[in-house]
Amino acid sequence: MKKILLSILTFTSTFTFAQENKQDTTKLNEIVISENRLQTPFSKQARNIQLITKEQIAQMPVKSINEVLSFIAGADVRQRGPFGTQADISIDGGSFEQTLILLNGVKISDVQTAHHSMNIPVLLSAIERIEVLKGPAARVYGINALTGAINIVTKASKQSAIDVNLQAGSSFEDKVAGDGKGIYGGAAAQVAINMAGKKSQHLVGFGINDYNGQRYNSSTYDHKFFYQGNIDFNESNKLNLMGGYINNAFGASGYYAAPGDKEAFEIVETALFAVGSSHQLGKNFSLRPRVSARYNWDDYRYFRNDLTRARSLHQTGVWSAELNSTLNSAIGDFGFGLESRSEDINSTNIGDRERYNHGAYVEYKTEAVKNLLLNIGTYVNYNTQYGWQAFPGLDMAYLFAPKWKFAFNVGSSQRIPSFTDLYLNQRPGNIGNPNLKSENAWQYELSLQYKSDSFNIQGGYFYRNISDFIDWVRNSSAVPYQPQNFGNNKIQGVNVGIGQSISLSSKSSLSYQLSYNYLHAGEMSYASNVTSKYVVENLKHQALGRLIYKYTNWQLTLGGRWIERELKNPYLIADVRLLYGKQNWNIYADVTNLLDKNYIEVAAVPLPKRWFALGANFRFAL
Repeated sequence: MKKILLSILTFTSTFTFAQENKQDTTKLNEIVISENRLQTPFSKQARNIQLITKEQIAQMPVKSINEVLSFIAGADVRQRGPFGTQADISIDGGSFEQTLILLNGVKISDVQTAHHSMNIPVLLSAIERIEVLKGPAARVYGINALTGAINIVTKASKQSAIDVNLQAGSSFEDKVAGDGKGIYGGAAAQVAINMAGKKSQHLVGFGINDYNGQRYNSSTYDHKFFYQGNIDFNESNKLNLMGGYINNAFGASGYYAAPGDKEAFEIVETALFAVGSSHQLGKNFSLRPRVSARYNWDDYRYFRNDLTRARSLHQTGVWSAELNSTLNSAIGDFGFGLESRSEDINSTNIGDRERYNHGAYVEYKTEAVKNLLLNIGTYVNYNTQYGWQAFPGLDMAYLFAPKWKFAFNVGSSQRIPSFTDLYLNQRPGNIGNPNLKSENAWQYELSLQYKSDSFNIQGGYFYRNISDFIDWVRNSSAVPYQPQNFGNNKIQGVNVGIGQSISLSSKSSLSYQLSYNYLHAGEMSYASNVTSKYVVENLKHQALGRLIYKYTNWQLTLGGRWIERELKNPYLIADVRLLYGKQNWNIYADVTNLLDKNYIEVAAVPLPKRWFALGANFRFAL
């Protein structure tokens, strides 16, 4: 513990810049959390929800959504490649398959494998906020939110403008291992065009990333497109449109089968769209229908220069239809809804598969008792492979003093195995298990929070029990990994956080944010000769910190993250950003991995060492 506290107190780099030279005036109690069910202001939430706002994103030395999430307490981001190439996201010690990913409330988690769930075609400059809901979230979002959900909410500005973001960087060192040719470097560019009218808003974004790789066969190139449209026919009837596409091509050396996959290469394409509307039918009743689809193409080439052997092609399609409603009454608010979802895959080593999922929910929220916030409900689900199941939950918070809140939560959830879990035939490395049962969880959580305008402190404890827990295991290097149900996976967690904003003078200010998470997993009943993918990677300690100093038009950001996983050596990653900006433009210089650490987050992929970058952001009013 002494070592952990020392790490927190000695954080000396990372985190932050500003697209505009303004104080962060975001009022969290004005934000309405975008759950698909009942809409609840952040200040009246009884759940453990963490937010990253657009102002906070604009203060981070980051290049992708993956890197933004690495600064969320309890969120474990394990990247196989930098700059948004590929990442596995887990919450509070769960596996990466147990976290549900959403975009504006639309489920976009990949049904082939969650390795592709973060293939998201959204520019950082187009994000309004990111909502991280921790704990079982079936009652809120349906199945597969076993340990939590991440909802990315895009902007809907009423001001017409063009935002341009440019960045270039390098390690100023020769690439190592293999070709060793040239200096490691790359660049990125993004353009977001917002066109706002009296009754409509249209956002169009384009982005491109191109990096030549810090080691042999590790280059990455992607381009993306995103569209969002909001049309207000009148105060009671509104239409929402969304579409996006991303093509991500990267060297995959060491991603899945090191050291034999030295020549591996992968191309992943993702397309999605959604059409939804909202209708206020009378003073107290609203209706919100929506249809959406997501397609994913995955071309994995074990030998990038030989497409005649060891090539895996996968194509998945998901169609969803949902209907959400809200009824406000004198005794509280009620939510009702239905959803239906079809999933299919056409694959060279998984086969042709399909399944269907249907769900319904009911929810009730009340503040009838003074200072008591109560939300209770259940989600009922039917899956063509796993039958019927119900997932009840209760959230309760008590405001026992000004600015103090005590909360208690209990809930259940389910994770249905992916197509890869069930049917993969990729010998000699990995094979699926069609006899897998679904994972089911119950979680209990207590938290205490104090929040004022300039100071906040919180602490919490949770206990989670996952039955029929799934892990990929093998008892010898001569046989492939295969997923198995391993009884109960019990985990306990403690988290603390503190933050403060201090005005030093009329020209300067200082703010800091510190957090620490400790996770303790119960012993799993593995045989002595069994190798587990999960235990090796499970998060154990996580300490995050950031410090932001502003003086007139200058801003300096320091921070870091200290991570320790089971059976892995801990590491401290530190970054720094210096920025100078005016209202409609800024320029900045970053140094990431300031301490030049060697570290691996997942698989056998060493991530970049010290990296230098220059960038600029411009806004042009239309």
